[in-house]
Amino acid sequence: MGDTYLIVVCAALRLRFPEDIIPRSLIATPSTTTNHSTMLSRFASIALLAFASIPAIRGAEHQVTVGGPGILKYDPEFVNADVGDTVIFTFKQKNHTVTQSTFQLPCVAADGGFDSGFVPVPDNQTDSFPAAQFTVGDTNPVWVYCRQTNHCQQGMVFAINPGDKFAAFQAAATGNTTDSNTTATSTSSGGNSTAASVTSTDSASITTVTATVTVSGSAQVTTYTTAAGSAATSTSTSTSTSTSTPVNHVVTVGGANLVFSPSNITAQVGDTVTFMFMQKNHTATQSSFANPCTSLTETSTNGQIGFDSGFMPVASGATSSPSFQITVNDTSPIWAFCRQTNPSSHCAAGMVFSVNAVESGANNFAAFKAKAMQTNSTGSSSSKDNSASAMGASRGAGAVAVLISFVAGVLL
Repeated sequence: MGDTYLIVVCAALRLRFPEDIIPRSLIATPSTTTNHSTMLSRFASIALLAFASIPAIRGAEHQVTVGGPGILKYDPEFVNADVGDTVIFTFKQKNHTVTQSTFQLPCVAADGGFDSGFVPVPDNQTDSFPAAQFTVGDTNPVWVYCRQTNHCQQGMVFAINPGDKFAAFQAAATGNTTDSNTTATSTSSGGNSTAASVTSTDSASITTVTATVTVSGSAQVTTYTTAAGSAATSTSTSTSTSTSTPVNHVVTVGGANLVFSPSNITAQVGDTVTFMFMQKNHTATQSSFANPCTSLTETSTNGQIGFDSGFMPVASGATSSPSFQITVNDTSPIWAFCRQTNPSSHCAAGMVFSVNAVESGANNFAAFKAKAMQTNSTGSSSSKDNSASAMGASRGAGAVAVLISFVAGVLL
């Protein structure tokens, strides 16, 4: 009788018959003199040995370096990973992203895909590099690129489980300049367009975000014109013109309070807006009046891509501040927010910003801020992923526990 129950346990745990791994002396055999306590003692020993023989299943960790001094590549350029594996992207010098795309459009952000945001790293930083982690959910190919201007066209792409298609993916990226220029813009639902750049005062050689590129002292601005009420956008590589001398509007982000200061400004075509990030960890992310606390890239139904500084962590004792700059290309309203949600939503606390809000109309800054404070951005997608992983582990352990309890009950 003891052997019968033991076979059930081992079969359920996918183990060999006990005598292959457990001394025969420990296995209960039918006997009219065997009492319950002896059988339970032997069963406990068997259970311990059985659990000891179960291998710990843990996903592999794949390390990928992003950029570096004079390096425009991911190293390695692709990995083969199993479900549950993690890919750790470590950002080195300059300013790069890890952005999901598609095989068909290597240099265009995939709808609903992941995006690290821009991660600026000064030239003089030698350790404690920032990192982003991606957990592999299935074995389908995952295509990635850096959305820093012209990096994708120079072959800075990456893939998970590409099979034999990585070379073709990279070749498509290096020949796909038009698509990349499209991703390097931000066009709001109101018809305005902006060019954006990121700079860091810690680094002498400045790299940029979206359309305004400044590297080693040379600059190029990609501008956009949008027909009113239309999603159609045309591009050129000439600087916007204005009848007056361009003004640089400096906006402080964070610090002692959760605010952009000033939070509502008026700017002319050709003006720039420089966001100076203070202590804590904030972003300057473009949204829309209808969805104040959600990135325009996520809510647009026309493929519009809003600017996003990415998170800018600043230590409490820091003496310099990173900055993010946009160039105003028309006078339509521009809406922005901080997408930090730890420990609670900064946007829902009123940390929003606007350029050229029409104060005489219903869609003014006060209405935008009030609308933002009625939302509650909690970063639920990340929580769901973590919960799903934990739930899977709990179910596995629970199944074994139920089986052991069942067998123990039968023995009793």
